[in-house]
Amino acid sequence: MEFIDLAPRAQVSGTVVLPGSKSISNRALLLAALASGETQLTGLLDSDDTQVMRGALAALGVVCSELSATGEISVRGCAGEFSGKRADIFVGNAGTAARSLVATLALAADVESRYVVDGVPRMRERPIGDLVDALHAIGASIAYLQNAGFPPLLISGGAIAIDQAIPIRGDVSSQFLTGLLMALPLVTTRVGKPATIEVVGELISKPYIEITLAMMAQFGVKVERDGWNRFTVPAASYVSPGHYTVEGDASSASYFIAAAAIGGAPGKAIRVQGVGKNALQGDVKFADAMAQMGAHISYEDHAIISSAPADGRLRAIQADMNHIPDAAMTLAVVALFAEGTTKLTNIASWRVKETDRIAAMATELRKLGATVEEGADYISITPPATLIANSAIDTYDDHRIAMCFSLASLSARGVPIRINDPKCVNKTFPKYFDVFASLK
Repeated sequence: MEFIDLAPRAQVSGTVVLPGSKSISNRALLLAALASGETQLTGLLDSDDTQVMRGALAALGVVCSELSATGEISVRGCAGEFSGKRADIFVGNAGTAARSLVATLALAADVESRYVVDGVPRMRERPIGDLVDALHAIGASIAYLQNAGFPPLLISGGAIAIDQAIPIRGDVSSQFLTGLLMALPLVTTRVGKPATIEVVGELISKPYIEITLAMMAQFGVKVERDGWNRFTVPAASYVSPGHYTVEGDASSASYFIAAAAIGGAPGKAIRVQGVGKNALQGDVKFADAMAQMGAHISYEDHAIISSAPADGRLRAIQADMNHIPDAAMTLAVVALFAEGTTKLTNIASWRVKETDRIAAMATELRKLGATVEEGADYISITPPATLIANSAIDTYDDHRIAMCFSLASLSARGVPIRINDPKCVNKTFPKYFDVFASLK
């Protein structure tokens, strides 16, 4: 197995320019493909997950230019009519791509269409039944090819009807609702009337739905919502805005905001460029959590500046992480450097991500000497007096585990650490370890 060894560093500072947001990049690619007109995207992330989406769009006949080194790409919209009627769509382990493509293909398919959607072995363990049930309810033709509730799926043309409100569960993954929202304009424009979605249960990860709604509006479809339980998609079609800029990845920002708080040099900071006080992504609220732990945080329009507490002491917190589940993983490692027991709650969605993140984080934190308690939807971490040096962290093909555990090498308490399979960061941040090493 490949690995990277990280030596301890007592102090770090510097400037980091974030890669484009994965969540925004994949939404932008699909919306540009579904719109009429040509869209110039800038700042697009080049990673495993976005390559999956670009590959899927190519298989469906959508014409895209080559992605430049600076993240520029041109997408020629198909106005909701894919020329590729038969295709095997590989989604890797990209949850956003999988869920949005399944909904889109189910509502775009006609009598000639036949699509198979599949991914890596872990994707075959990630549930998609709630989305499929919602699509079945309006007449979509989707069949499970192996295990009910999971990919691979066979999608063909169905008789779609939107006369009744469409129920969909919101308590497992917000990606199910995102997929349905983004796909429904294909039907509402065809039949000339709006569609209504009703969320069953509590909707998790609301900031990701806010991203979806804001981006749909930028491409010409303004969804009305009644609280977080009822959404009305109008009979409007997607239209290219001409140009769309992808902001930096706020989840990736969390590692560097945390690095400054853990190993910040006296009088110095880490400046994270690409997201700021008006960012579209909810994960910028990670900085608020770090401020609660004692970090000094300031905002600019397109940057966040983080530095260590004035007294050098981080304090444990107990916090509901429903709104920022991805960035919350970083807090679990920051807890190793905080005084007291940190408890992160309402994170049941960790169980159905790239791996079972609650179990994986608990296992790896214990390798460093932490006392960890895990439950169905929470994790609590009490740091050891001294971290265990030279631990080999397994990453479970999960990019966020690799990145957040790199932080254990920082500060006067940091230790040498080995990260196994570091290339898993290619999913969202291929150059992460180079950027991490550049902090001085």
